[in-house]
Amino acid sequence: MTSTTSLFSPVEADLRVLTDNLKTLVSARHPILFAAAEHLFGAVGKRVRPAIVLLISRATMLPEEITPRHRRLAEITEMIHTASLVHDDVVDESELRRGIPTVHSSFGNRIAVLAGDFLFAQSSWYLANLDNLQVVKLLSEVIKDFAEGEIQQGLNRFDTSLTIEAYLEKSYYKTASLIANSSKAAAILSEVADDLTEDLYQYGRHIGLAFQIVDDILDFTASTEGLGKPACSDLKSGNLTAPVLYALEEKPYLEVLIDREFSQDGDIEQALAFISESKGIDRSRELATHHAQQAVQHLLKLPASECRQALIDLAEYVVSRLY
Repeated sequence: MTSTTSLFSPVEADLRVLTDNLKTLVSARHPILFAAAEHLFGAVGKRVRPAIVLLISRATMLPEEITPRHRRLAEITEMIHTASLVHDDVVDESELRRGIPTVHSSFGNRIAVLAGDFLFAQSSWYLANLDNLQVVKLLSEVIKDFAEGEIQQGLNRFDTSLTIEAYLEKSYYKTASLIANSSKAAAILSEVADDLTEDLYQYGRHIGLAFQIVDDILDFTASTEGLGKPACSDLKSGNLTAPVLYALEEKPYLEVLIDREFSQDGDIEQALAFISESKGIDRSRELATHHAQQAVQHLLKLPASECRQALIDLAEYVVSRLY
């Protein structure tokens, strides 16, 4: 299976600079906030979102070099993503993220909330300094979408009437919006034609949805060690994802277990057995594959290049994580 390291080789040097810059950009005056930022950006993450921004930037600027504004957009994208993770971990009471203690488990909830707020504020300030109103509007929409997605998820806990369409809408708000809008923003900074700009937005939207669906499948099929967080955490907290929603169509008794919020001994184990016996995982794989394939279709107007190929390979990589 391809690794993200080899996948992002066309922007490997750019990502190294980005990691160094992130620590400099988040120069909080308060030592605890600074320590929280160091803790976050010192973690070895895949940097998928800024890598997509940098790949699109290079693919749309050929044969010219990308601009400092493209680089700053990639940094802002990772800052916004990281801020959302800090808040997510507080809401979900997660102890681990990528196999390391979360900010709130290391520094407490109050510092974690402030650190997330601080990162959102810093990213907004750097965003305003790009001096491009269209880009400011796009990334501001993302921050609003995060809140919308979190609210929807909170309101829909243990709701067995949730549809796949509603699940995909929430997945867009929580995951795909940032990838879609930052992809579009990179195209705007490159001043490409409107139809290609829209295609790159759609690439980001579909790849983001595929990522989220795959993550939701891995919550059932991967180990706690592989996930870097406790397995089946979504189901236990009442967050019903694609494998569960599909399984509900086949296993009516699963609804009873969910409705009583797994309050009896053995409920979770029985629910997992129902999901495993159903076609929920297989149908979710098909859904993820569909979105990954749709993403690739939106790259056809880009001229052939190493960076375009990396974006195509990324769509294949997303689904390959399941095998």
